[in-house]
Amino acid sequence: MFRVIPYAILESLLLASAQVFLKLALQRMEPFDWTRHFWLSLLTNWHFALCGLLFGAASLLWMYIVRTFPFSQAYPMVSLSYVFGMLAALLVFREQVSAMQWTGVLFIILGCMLIAR
Repeated sequence: MFRVIPYAILESLLLASAQVFLKLALQRMEPFDWTRHFWLSLLTNWHFALCGLLFGAASLLWMYIVRTFPFSQAYPMVSLSYVFGMLAALLVFREQVSAMQWTGVLFIILGCMLIAR
């Protein structure tokens, strides 16, 4: 019944983690410029490299999910990444999260549970 859920959670964790490392990489980067120095600094930014690896892993897992489960069940599960993104905003970036935002997160979780049935 809920077979897609563990895969969706892992894929969403990978996506949200990739976004976190992308934000960390961008915070450490110099302002964008078409210079050699800028591109070398980008290529030596380990946050950016890890972001790419996480996006790649999420994409591979996504291919498995889409192949294995009905698209109408699999695609809405991507919204679980919003839940993990909200947790990352709170825990990693120390952002304020309102009660209304938590209500939205609860609706996302409930919607995914209904769709996975």
